Amino acid sequence: MATLKKSSPLNREDGGALYEQLADRIEGLIADGVMLPGDRVPSVRKLKQQFGVSMSTVLEACRLLEDRGLVTARPQSGHYVRENPAMKLEEPSESRPSHEAVKVDRVMSLKLKLSIEDESILQLGAAVPSTNDFPQKTINRLIGQSLRDESELAHKYNTPRGVEAFRKAVCKRMMYAGISAGPDDVLVTNGAKESVYLALKAVTKPGDTVAVESPTYFDLIVTLESLHLKILPLATNPRDGVSFDCLGGALQKKQVQAVVLITNYSNPLGVCMSDSRKKALAAMMERHDVPLIEDDICGDLCFGDERAKTVKAYDKSDHVIYCSSFSKTISPGLRVGWMVPGKYQSKVEQIKLAINQAAPTLGQLAISKYLNGGGYERHLRKLRKLYQQQTSLMLQYISQSFPEGTKVSKPSGGHVLWVEMPEGVDSMKLHDEAIREGIAIAPGPIFSPREDDFLNCMRINTGLPWSERIEPAIQRLGELAVEQLWRNGVRKKAVKRKPCKCEPVVSHKLDDNVVMGNRH
Repeated sequence: MATLKKSSPLNREDGGALYEQLADRIEGLIADGVMLPGDRVPSVRKLKQQFGVSMSTVLEACRLLEDRGLVTARPQSGHYVRENPAMKLEEPSESRPSHEAVKVDRVMSLKLKLSIEDESILQLGAAVPSTNDFPQKTINRLIGQSLRDESELAHKYNTPRGVEAFRKAVCKRMMYAGISAGPDDVLVTNGAKESVYLALKAVTKPGDTVAVESPTYFDLIVTLESLHLKILPLATNPRDGVSFDCLGGALQKKQVQAVVLITNYSNPLGVCMSDSRKKALAAMMERHDVPLIEDDICGDLCFGDERAKTVKAYDKSDHVIYCSSFSKTISPGLRVGWMVPGKYQSKVEQIKLAINQAAPTLGQLAISKYLNGGGYERHLRKLRKLYQQQTSLMLQYISQSFPEGTKVSKPSGGHVLWVEMPEGVDSMKLHDEAIREGIAIAPGPIFSPREDDFLNCMRINTGLPWSERIEPAIQRLGELAVEQLWRNGVRKKAVKRKPCKCEPVVSHKLDDNVVMGNRH
């Protein structure tokens, strides 16, 4: 039986029920490999004595661990750590794109975008979070408060840089990412997408080549197309990120005029680049005098307690343009993002002024109040835990439902999975077949400028609240993939699906009073 060490007492004031805290302790030991599959969890009586809690608290914690799919109960014996079939899945192969730049001349993501509004379709493709997991009531209240207290500011024209109070609040937040910046260094934008657009517009001209990870976020491909830029896809590993050999070679040959990367929980691979590689990347950009546009939209969504640093944190020469937003953590509809343009700030501000003067003021006012109120970190802890649980469950169901040879990414943050199915599966056809059954996926080719790349891959969204629709949908996707293989003469057999004993985690709307630290 595994020994559970008591590192610190449970505390009712830590922001969670005691049974949740106890379950989190045990889950942490399982995640760290201290408790292995087959190990017996300490008995209910032992846990009761060790942590000084009631029997009912321990039983609730065990039930929660069962719901999370981490332990299983054996009659007259106790609880045991479950074998996690998802951990046996291999990660996707490193991409091997051509070393030639590609002119983008098509848009394959429009169908996926348009399907978002259809509520009859289960959106496993679009990486859209559920607004029910965001502090809507609190933000609504703060919008009303802003209209009452700062009505004139809310309604008048603002400068391209944005609301000063918001920029000050953002500077405090960026310290968690290792970035030291003042409010005058920040430019507020209509989401991170506009930040990336402004950065590209400032550092490139039509016909230039931009290096990106491969696969890469399809909206970035659309943005590059709109600016008449060519793409140089870089070989990318699902664990380490882009190949520095490929990037370094392209920089050495002066093939690229800019680089765009998501360094924390990339979309779609979910890669979080190590600090040592981020530091080396910053030095590489300085050495070759090429700008790096760093999109950090998911940086706050780590599955652990420590927020990942950024390449900007190691930028000594102002070659990194930092971009982010609160669309993935507070509200996608408010479209509040920001950037730190560095030495390109004057040019970026001129472009911003020509496009739309300034980002809407009201959202900035409300979010600045929310950040200064101290509730954001508590909200993030809940959101991170929720996404981690939903990602873990999705991995389990994919491992049980998809054909042998399927590989899946294992991110340490964010809310997307990259699924590589056996050769012979066409994810474009799979998308069309699944849509007819009310299931949307993001087929692999839309994440590359080349139509034949990643044909056997797809991206799955894990940001949706877990519901009774998701498990059978994943099972059906696996069946459709197997049917394709058989039609194509590939005799891959389906994984023999075992009933999952864990109950789905239901995403409850976060308590806004708890998020803001209010007790009444």
